[in-house]
Amino acid sequence: MFMSERLEAFQPYALAALRIMSGLLFLAHGTMKLFAFPGPQPGAGDTLSTLFLVGALIELIGGALVAVGFFTRPAAFIMSGQMAVAYFMFHFPKSFFPSLNGGDAAVLYCFIFLFLVFSGAGALSVDNREKA
Repeated sequence: MFMSERLEAFQPYALAALRIMSGLLFLAHGTMKLFAFPGPQPGAGDTLSTLFLVGALIELIGGALVAVGFFTRPAAFIMSGQMAVAYFMFHFPKSFFPSLNGGDAAVLYCFIFLFLVFSGAGALSVDNREKA
C-alpha cells in the first residue's frame, strides 16, 4: 500500500511524460513528410498526395499541441482518428496482425491519443496552467 501511494503522487507527471514524448514523436513524423527532417519519410516520394499532406499537417500541428498540452483533448481525438484510418487503409489490408503488417506504431499511437482524450493533458501543460 505504501509503494502504491508514493507512486500515485507522481501519476500526473508520468502522464505528462507520456503526452510530451508521444506528441514530439508524432510531430517528427510530420516533419519527415513535410521537410524531410531528420530524414525523408520512407515511401513518401518527392510530392505528397492530398491525403499524405493532410496527415502530415495533423502530425505536425497536433503533435506540437499535444506536446505542450494545448487543446490536448480535441487534438488527441483527431490524431487518434488519423491513426485508426491510417491503420485500416494502409496496414490492415496486408495482414490482420499489427506485428506482421507494420501497423503496431499506428495502433499504439491510436490508443495513447484515445487515452489522452479521456485523461486530459495532465501536469506541465498549457491546458492545466495556474490561473493568475
